[in-house]
Parts: sequence; C-alpha cells; structure tokens
Amino acid sequence: MKKPGSMKSLEDMGRARLSKNFFFRDFLHSEIADFYRIPNIPDDPEFAIEAGRRLCEELLEPLQATFGRLHIRSGYRSAEVNGFGNRNKLNCSSNAATAADHIWDMRDLDGCMGATACVVVPWLVDTYRDEQDWQRLAWWIHDKLPYAALCFFPKLWAFNIQWHERPRRIIQSYVRPRGILTKSGMANWEGDHFEFYQGFPPLRY
Repeated sequence: MKKPGSMKSLEDMGRARLSKNFFFRDFLHSEIADFYRIPNIPDDPEFAIEAGRRLCEELLEPLQATFGRLHIRSGYRSAEVNGFGNRNKLNCSSNAATAADHIWDMRDLDGCMGATACVVVPWLVDTYRDEQDWQRLAWWIHDKLPYAALCFFPKLWAFNIQWHERPRRIIQSYVRPRGILTKSGMANWEGDHFEFYQGFPPLRY
C-alpha cells in the first residue's frame, strides 16, 4: 500500500481493519493536524498498519473486552505532525523519541517496531474517585497484558499504552504520585499486585 495521494485512497486506508473492533481510521484523528491543517497520513501505511494491529490485538482488544468501550484520545501521528508539535511545544517529543511510539511507521533507534495510543477507560472514571486510583488499572495491566510502557495523565486518567517489539514494561505518571510507579529493577516490578485491583472484572479476552 502506497501513501494515499487522493481522498479515495485515504478512505481505503482508513478501512484497514486492525483487529475485531478497531480500524485504522479510529487512530488518525489529531487536534494538531486538524487545527494547523497538516495531513496526518503515514509515509508507510503497511508498516503503520502492522504495528497498529499488534497494539490493537494484544492490548486494546483485551482492555475493551474486559472494561467496555474505550475512548481513543489519540493514536497515530505522522512524522510531519509530530515534528510540528515538538517545534511548537504542543506536548510532542522529538521524532527520534516518538518513533515506534505515536509514529507507528518509523522504527526507533534500535530498529524496533512499536505503536502507542492514548486511551480513556470510562469504566474506571465512573467507578473510582480518588486521585491515586489510576494505579489500580496500571497494576491490572501490568499483571495481565504484554504492554511495553504506560504513562498516565490527570484528565480522565487518560494514558498512553504502547506495544513494542522489546517491551520495557515501565509505568510512569503525571498524576499523584507522579514519577515512575514501576520498572525493571524496582522491588515492586515482579510478583502479583491483586491487592490493588480487587473488585476488577476478570480478563475477558
């Protein structure tokens, strides 16, 4: 599949099915792209779609099957959109740092494939209230899913969830307690964390 050069070919690309419930079009929305009129179109659609399939099949589908419909805040970012966001301080890291992350069609500096989406789990927002309750879902994902990295944000407990060929399995947060919740080498990284998510539905995927 070539980079779309017409509206029709862009429509066709958006119809690419990434998993049972997700299509590529679900991940192409970008406020930066919309507001500044920069097309958010991959240079290598086939590569982006393959990375997106791994993200959806291994991470997003199990989340949605267990907790109900996910709200997709953001997903794919073209190198052009991300570079613009970085230069203009719009909460985008450099393209080198975002490759195999939000830039699905670019390998990282180690030559690895990856893909990230920012999602909200409405079930969590409707069920819990304390600022620190985001950790419940973080530990559930840590114990149940093959994620590469998680990063939580204050509004609606939205979080970036990454699939990557070489998962680091690190959890970071901008919500209290800010910083790194766990990573390889920390005492809490291994073992079972059921005490944090008692009452959660069982994994249903």
